[in-house]
Amino acid sequence: MRSDVSRLRGSIPPLITPFREGAVDYATYERLLQQQVTDGSHGVVINGTSSEPSTLTTAERNRLVDTAVRVIGGRVPVVAATGSQSLAETRELSTHAAQAGADALLIVTPYYIRPPQRGLVKYYQELAALNELPWMIYHIPGRAAVSVTLDTLKELRDTCPNFVGMKHASQDLALVSEALAALGQDFRIFVGLEELSYPMMTLGACGLMNAVGNLRPKVLADLCAAVWRGDMAGGLALHQSLLEINQAVFFDTNPIPIKYMMKRLGLLERNEHRLPMVPATPELEKKLDGVLRRVGMLGEGA
Repeated sequence: MRSDVSRLRGSIPPLITPFREGAVDYATYERLLQQQVTDGSHGVVINGTSSEPSTLTTAERNRLVDTAVRVIGGRVPVVAATGSQSLAETRELSTHAAQAGADALLIVTPYYIRPPQRGLVKYYQELAALNELPWMIYHIPGRAAVSVTLDTLKELRDTCPNFVGMKHASQDLALVSEALAALGQDFRIFVGLEELSYPMMTLGACGLMNAVGNLRPKVLADLCAAVWRGDMAGGLALHQSLLEINQAVFFDTNPIPIKYMMKRLGLLERNEHRLPMVPATPELEKKLDGVLRRVGMLGEGA
C-alpha cells in the first residue's frame, strides 16, 4: 500500500465550496477544479476546512467528491476529507469516497469531543479497516481541540498498512522531524499552515495543503518544485512573495477572507457562506483590497 502513494506530494489545495442562493454551486465548483489542474496544482482536497464542511449535508459532501473525481479524471490525485466528530458519519463519508474513486482520504481528529489518545487510536483503526485506500490524519489542534502524539502516530503506522501520512496544521515543527525519524522518510507530511510552508518543507514535508492555493495555485506548485530540485533560495523567495497573502487568509476565520478575495479577482461570482459563517465586513474588504493591490493582484483603480 505504501508504494502506491508516490503521487501524494506537492501542492494539493483544499478547495472552497461555492454557493448560489444557499445551494451548492456545482457548475462553479467544476470550473474551480479544472482551474487547479490548469494552474499546476499536484492534486486537490475535497471537503477540507476551506470547504465549510460542517455546514454541508452528507449528501452534498458526497456529491462534491463525485464531482471532483469526474472532472479531474485521474489527472491528479483527489484527496477526500471525510472526517467529522461522529464515527458513523465519518464511516459513511469514507466508504462513499472510496467507492467513488478518490485516491486518498484525509480524516480530521474528532473535534469538540477531546478524546484520549487511546480513543484516537481505536477510532482510526476502525476506519482504516473499512477499505484499503491510503489515508492521512488531519492534525489541526487549533480547531479540533485535540493533538496527536508521536506514540499515537507510531501505533497507527504499525497497525494500519494504509496509514500513509498527515496534514499538519500546527506550529509544532519538532513533531515533523520526530515523525519522519520514527516513521520513515516515506511518511507523507503536508503543511497545513501557510506561514510554515517553506520551513516545514525544508524539514522533509512532502507538500502543501494550503487554503491560499485557491488564490495562487501556480506559486505554491512552483515553491514545491524549487525545494525538490534543491533551489532553496528560489523556494524562500517564493515563500516570501506569499507573505502578505498568507497572512491575509487569517484576517478572519477561513474561508471568509479567501472567498472575498476570490470574488474580487473574478474567481467567484458570489461571495456566499452558510451560517454561522458570514461574508467579510466592509472594513475587512478594504483591508483585503489593500493586500491584493500591494502584491500586484489587483490594479490601483479596481
